Amino acid sequence: MFVTLWEFEVKRGCEELFEKSYGPEGAWVRLFRQDRRYLGTRLFREVGAERVYLTLDCWESRQAYEEFREKRAAEYARIDTYCERITAREAKVGEF
Repeated sequence: MFVTLWEFEVKRGCEELFEKSYGPEGAWVRLFRQDRRYLGTRLFREVGAERVYLTLDCWESRQAYEEFREKRAAEYARIDTYCERITAREAKVGEF
């Protein structure tokens, strides 16, 4: 299994939109589900931090993830650009 972990600080007032976009039925999950090697996403809200979230995306392998990113680069970029409006900060925590 391959996992990507991202941390986000969401702009004030955008928490609900962020949770819809990154949650179990959000734009990212709908995009990722187009690949059979995608295993799921978990969205976590940091305890004690009002607008800080983590996303954990699971794939069968690093190769599956990289092939997906290459194949769906335009769609990925479109969603990423849209979501930049609702985040104050985004950082890749790591790949595992």
